[in-house]
Amino acid sequence: MATELDCSGKTIREINTAIREHIARGEDAVVVRNPGARHNLGVALLQPSTVKFDGSVGYFCGGLMDGATVEVNGSTGWGLAESMLSGTVIVRGSAGNGAAATIRGGTVVIHRHAAARAGVAMKGGLLLIGGNCGYMAGFMGQRGTIVVCGDVGEAFADSMYETVCYVGGEVGELGNDAVIEELTAEDLAFLEATFTEHLPERLAELKPRIAGFKKIVSGRRLWNFDKTDWDVWQQVV
Repeated sequence: MATELDCSGKTIREINTAIREHIARGEDAVVVRNPGARHNLGVALLQPSTVKFDGSVGYFCGGLMDGATVEVNGSTGWGLAESMLSGTVIVRGSAGNGAAATIRGGTVVIHRHAAARAGVAMKGGLLLIGGNCGYMAGFMGQRGTIVVCGDVGEAFADSMYETVCYVGGEVGELGNDAVIEELTAEDLAFLEATFTEHLPERLAELKPRIAGFKKIVSGRRLWNFDKTDWDVWQQVV
């Protein structure tokens, strides 16, 4: 049975301390009521555990995490799951700027929309966005995978290394050195398995669309400096 924690009248430090105390006692799950969109909740959770926030949270929820599962029954502010090493973060609503920035592993699922710079400098892991996302998503992505079921904004996948992106809607503008590749049978199977696991309630809608997703990867022109590509290098922001 889950333990309930009411945030009413508590400081952020008190809330996070109470969450860690519940986890240290080996309790299966902690349900955090009335988070009130406070910032920095559920950060640095370093052991397997489940923390569920019943309501929206502020900036940097689930950041610096290693192995925990965080669920948000609402929306989140900036920096969701920033620098996560491993674990799972699920947001039933939308997320602000910089969701899943610099994650090294784990899975981040945003059921609705994400703002700008989602998945920047990713070094591994999976970011799945059920709706649209803003500009510069995937910027400087080194590894990992980004899946956006809806539309993406300008400068998408700019200056990436080995991150692989899939987009089900329209691309506002590809970033520097981003190119579209043809989907393989492995890509199609990956997308179906991803939707089946993480968005099962939308599988009937998403499965017929899978073949229309765009696969976007690095064109590798920026991997090594070449003076003949000077114009491309000048455009990198």
